[in-house]
Amino acid sequence: MTTPWTDPAVILITGIQAAGKSTVAQALAERLPRSVHVRGDVFRRMVVGGRVEMAPGASDEALEQLRLRYRLAAEVGDAYFQAGFTVVVQDVVLGEELAGMIALIRSRPLLVVVLAPSPGAIAAREAGRGKNAYGTWAIEQLDDALRHETPRVGLWLDTSDQTPEQTVDEILARGPVEAVV
Repeated sequence: MTTPWTDPAVILITGIQAAGKSTVAQALAERLPRSVHVRGDVFRRMVVGGRVEMAPGASDEALEQLRLRYRLAAEVGDAYFQAGFTVVVQDVVLGEELAGMIALIRSRPLLVVVLAPSPGAIAAREAGRGKNAYGTWAIEQLDDALRHETPRVGLWLDTSDQTPEQTVDEILARGPVEAVV
């Protein structure tokens, strides 16, 4: 399938852990002719000493590090966009932080895609992957934050019964109209 983006864009993909963000973002970037995949979690992992992980009831330091990670991802995305790339930025951006991330990304057009599979689908995916994202969080906690605290902007997709390829097809088909913010 060809891309509907003939000009560069920034595409922010969010959702809770195990929603398929990394897989879908990479597959989407691979389908675009001149593209970059910016993984927000890379910036978290760069902190060697003093890293504070996000957890329920997060400390001020954890929130500062989270917002720094978002700011860095936005700046890198903008730099690649200015160089003529379509940029797929991917991270867990929930609640009021989504509006903040949208403001941090200066480049336009900006498309927001929210992957929102059911909690049951998340649990099944989590059981089948080699890492455990739910050590301190319950799936239901994050799903609730996604569905009840996150602004309904962009394209929200229930990907419970989709393969990553089907999700990418849907983003390519619907994104240019429905995901633009």
